[in-house]
Amino acid sequence: MSTPRTDAETRRLVDKLWSYCNVLRDEGISTIDYVEQLTFLLFLRIAYESENDGLDPHRILPESWQGRGWEELEGATGIDLQTRYETLLRDLGNQPKDTPLNLIFGKAQNKVQNPAILSKLINDLIGAQDWAGNGDVNGDAYEQLLARGAEDTKTGAGQYFTPRPLIDTIVRCMKPTPQDTITDPACGTGGFLLSAAAHIRDEENKKDPSERMDRDERLKLMQRNIWGTEIVHGTARLAAMNLLLHGIGSWDGQQVVHVGDALAEGGKNASLVLANPPFGKKSSIAIVGEDGKANREDISYSRDDFWVTTTNKQLNFVQHIACQLAMPGRAAVIVPDNVLFEGGAGETVRRRLLQQYDVHTLLRLPTGIFYAGGVKANVLFFDLRQNLTPDQPLTSKLAVYDFRTNQHFTLKTKALRHDHLDDFAQWYASHPDPDQRAENDRVRVFTCDELLARDKVNLDLSGWVKDDSAEDADSLLPPAVIAAEIVEDLQAALTEFAAVAEALGEPSASDSAPLE
Repeated sequence: MSTPRTDAETRRLVDKLWSYCNVLRDEGISTIDYVEQLTFLLFLRIAYESENDGLDPHRILPESWQGRGWEELEGATGIDLQTRYETLLRDLGNQPKDTPLNLIFGKAQNKVQNPAILSKLINDLIGAQDWAGNGDVNGDAYEQLLARGAEDTKTGAGQYFTPRPLIDTIVRCMKPTPQDTITDPACGTGGFLLSAAAHIRDEENKKDPSERMDRDERLKLMQRNIWGTEIVHGTARLAAMNLLLHGIGSWDGQQVVHVGDALAEGGKNASLVLANPPFGKKSSIAIVGEDGKANREDISYSRDDFWVTTTNKQLNFVQHIACQLAMPGRAAVIVPDNVLFEGGAGETVRRRLLQQYDVHTLLRLPTGIFYAGGVKANVLFFDLRQNLTPDQPLTSKLAVYDFRTNQHFTLKTKALRHDHLDDFAQWYASHPDPDQRAENDRVRVFTCDELLARDKVNLDLSGWVKDDSAEDADSLLPPAVIAAEIVEDLQAALTEFAAVAEALGEPSASDSAPLE
């Protein structure tokens, strides 16, 4: 990022924004609803400032909206303010589809029902800040606001938020370029897309000025080559604002965040796919693959390009991402442990993935880094390129980096930081061939033949890193960490039992109670 997220100005702004969240919580407004209301008001204020910029005025709202928008709210009070605001939301939500206006304001509702608090929010908070002239700081402030919103676990907001140190490390390894087409089929609040764009911008800034893209070229690139899909409309509007505040897309152009179900709709191919698909299962969803089977009748997707039919969302996202890769292309996807060991459909997906793609790196993640509880996850890196020996699997060797053993994190007392992942990033960058990378005690390399010979092509690989806590009683962890890890282990065990039940044809507990 061009402006560090620890910048004092950003922290000051976030603290000020957050202080109002505490007030609104007493009014029954959740954290995620508060962030959504800020999204509406931020847009109106930025539109007003842009249109009234004395040096470079830029119209965001339609020409027919002269005199409408923020100026209708500023200075108004009481029921009059509330009525004006609700009318604005309704009219903005009725703008043409596939535009930022429709995405951000579609189905928008005013949830600040106390007129006095609404007036303070508009006049004392949003109206008192210069937004349009300080995009980087404001964008980072909004990003931090989303991060704080993810901490509101009661509303489930954290399921849409991947830890930024993990996202940035993955992007650092994938090295997106201006020539890439980049997508995230489950983009949440846009973290992967934001980080990829920042990486491209930062690399451009390192070039000689004569070799850099100019502003117009960069804006066209961000609008044309970066896009995401998010199934939840409210989350998609947060992503749209997040990206727009960071200069990705444009207020009056094509929308870079598409609201829809990527598994049902497919999507255009991309040379780089980055994703953290939602955890859990949905019993009402079935994918019809090339085997012709359908497990559920409520909702079925016809995807002839899928290898197998399953209700496991993560396996379906792995298949979707594999199908979405252009030739050549590369992907990094966060998957829970069950994707690595589950039999039946899981075995089919892993076997086909190893045969048709170069599955070269697996990063085993530690527990305690996700807002969603009970998650043991990994990052799977794989590429698609022409197979010069079609009779052989495209995968040659898989390098497994164990960043789980002896690593203990909690969201409150020891949160994951960028420097925790520096060793992995440096090892990954040391050589394009996993077998030729720098030596590392946390790494074990397996040949494709070894993997295919394993029972059910099980990729849940570990055991070469000594577990200190198992050897030394003095190294016992704090009770809070131990309790959290017990939860993780129980959840992992439940997932395994659910997989066995599904393989036997019985409905599992997780089918009836999605973990989202």
